[in-house]
Amino acid sequence: MKPANTKNGVPVLHSAKEGCKPKKFTPDEVLVPNPSFKENQGTKRKIQPGSLSIYELERLENIRQNQVFLSSIKLLEAKQDLKPEKTQRGLKRQKLNKVAWTEILPPRKSLRIQKKEAEQLPLPPEPHRIYYEAERIEHARKPEGPISMKPINMEEDSSLPPELLKLWTEDLIKEEKKELGLEEYRSTLKSMELSKSGGVAKVVKSRIFSVAFHPCSSHLLMAAGDKFGGVGLWNLDSDMGDEGVLLFEPHVRPVACMAFSRSHPTDLLTLSYDGTLRSTDVEKAVFDEVYRIKDGLRTFDFLSHDCSTLVTGDWYGDIAIVDRRTPGTSHESLHSLDTKTVRCVHVHPVQKQYIMVAENSIVSIYDARCLKASSSKPVSQLYGHSKSISSAYFSPGTGNRVVTTCLDNNIRIYDTSELTSRAPLLTSIQQNLITGRWLSKLQAVWDPKRDDCFVVGSMQRPRRVQVFHESGQLQHFFQDPEMTTVLSVTAFHPTRNALLGGNASGRLYVFTD
Repeated sequence: MKPANTKNGVPVLHSAKEGCKPKKFTPDEVLVPNPSFKENQGTKRKIQPGSLSIYELERLENIRQNQVFLSSIKLLEAKQDLKPEKTQRGLKRQKLNKVAWTEILPPRKSLRIQKKEAEQLPLPPEPHRIYYEAERIEHARKPEGPISMKPINMEEDSSLPPELLKLWTEDLIKEEKKELGLEEYRSTLKSMELSKSGGVAKVVKSRIFSVAFHPCSSHLLMAAGDKFGGVGLWNLDSDMGDEGVLLFEPHVRPVACMAFSRSHPTDLLTLSYDGTLRSTDVEKAVFDEVYRIKDGLRTFDFLSHDCSTLVTGDWYGDIAIVDRRTPGTSHESLHSLDTKTVRCVHVHPVQKQYIMVAENSIVSIYDARCLKASSSKPVSQLYGHSKSISSAYFSPGTGNRVVTTCLDNNIRIYDTSELTSRAPLLTSIQQNLITGRWLSKLQAVWDPKRDDCFVVGSMQRPRRVQVFHESGQLQHFFQDPEMTTVLSVTAFHPTRNALLGGNASGRLYVFTD
């Protein structure tokens, strides 16, 4: 019996388009689209008569015509042109083995079905620490004393690049710049943008906890600390390491705080939850150990103008005074405060004897000369917070203002020009500050070049970084199509017009003019 759409035993295919003439196929030959179709050509394949139905032939002809049409309008070429160029720099992804061996375990069987008594297992011992197991950290962390400064993303036995040593020991030029008005400052912020030729780089392997700018003005050298103790250095105008990135591992727990000293040569100090505070000596290529406790260090700041004395805070409500000139890795004095934990410490930029401590829901300012072993009385306190305080910082020039970040979704600015028993609240800015467990806490930090403006990350979409005035007025926000994640940790350059932000995947974003 002949098919309905045949003529003299030859299959006839009707096009889907109206007005087109039917296309005939011989029994031993049919035009079939080639999977590797190119330049509007098809491939003829011989088929056996009756091997393809009328529907299949019609379908293949429709595919061929669609491919011819797409090629005529050059849609595939346009698709390739629309793909953005990759601008990511820094560490490369580690290639995984294609073959993954899995251990075959015996099948689990129910003791109840086997009519056996359940095993009586003893209860596990109660943990001694509420944060993590101190004994496990003690075994895992780095040995005492200096650690060799070897980049883990370079070949073994490779020395530090000479350009890093030259940049690290560069003389810091103090330029007296005229302070800009708010209008000029906003114009400067608007001129800063993410570099299209490499303003993003993967500097560390995991979530960023802390960032800092090297104070030199000739180049942009940045540092970042991650969740697993890694410290990355990124020179924006260099190809050392992985496209300007060098990665080190001086710690084994989150690098919660880091800062460059203003002394010469410049020094980078890093503090970690593993209980160690280390300084970076590039000339000797080692990470020197400055301070060491069992665990739980959280924050630090420089207590003297020459950066030789430090104050540290830990998770257990203690602050310690550390003198780097004293041999050993112990503190000069230890002071227990009436709080469960210390989340942030900051020293007054002018009157260095005043130490500000962010406690549970109160910020207290202490006089370092009057600290006692316990139950020290504060000189001034900042009230109004209803939940945990993430950070508190004096304004960089005069210390007349304090900006605090609290988990009650408020950023507050206080007047500390006169240290009274209760500092007056000037402004409160409502902001979504709930980041969850997978992002670092948002912290408002001052622009070192100004006494009245600060920067903070944002949870809003599209993703952005915001700059506010002390009055609560939004001055500018930084956005870019490439910025698709929350930049929780931010910092301004001390002298240049540059802004740095770090995200939860170890990437740094730098906005410059």
